[in-house]
Amino acid sequence: MSAPNPQLLPPLVPPDAPPRSWVHRRVLAPLLDLLKTGLSPEKLALTIGLGVAFGLAPTFGITTLVSTATALRLRLNVAALQLVAHLMTAFQLTLLIPLLRGGARLLGHGAQVAHLTIKSLRALIANDGWGAVGRLLWRAEIGALLIWAVAAVPLVTVIYFVLRPVFRRVLARQVEAEAIAALNGGISS
Repeated sequence: MSAPNPQLLPPLVPPDAPPRSWVHRRVLAPLLDLLKTGLSPEKLALTIGLGVAFGLAPTFGITTLVSTATALRLRLNVAALQLVAHLMTAFQLTLLIPLLRGGARLLGHGAQVAHLTIKSLRALIANDGWGAVGRLLWRAEIGALLIWAVAAVPLVTVIYFVLRPVFRRVLARQVEAEAIAALNGGISS
């Protein structure tokens, strides 16, 4: 038997990278790319923490306004904060009724809201209109906002202190990879 002819062997090609998930392409990659554009790990961690907190606020219609104003005031990335806040919508909807119940109890209005469900809320809107909902829930909403405000402070703090070292490591790896690429590019030229 003779040795195989090297001209007949296929060239060595690195295997294709596995396909990236939607979450990686649409959420993680854009956030991590912000580190490449100069956003510090501290500001990115704060952006995500505030985005989570604003996204969980038990109100509708103010998330965009409040998060944009905060991002501009603190010189954070507005788009990243908006992205994170709006990704929290499912969790916001899940927490809305429990927060309203807790807020009503907190402000002494709990008996009227104790058995509140989405179904009963829809029926109230259909029969009596939005005004009835406002009269029923205004105290519950204020109480829910108080609960949210108290819970948001430790939530943002924990997210910030957990993500800050993670983003520092990611940034260090990006800088290292760019340095290696620059060295390899300089050697081959």
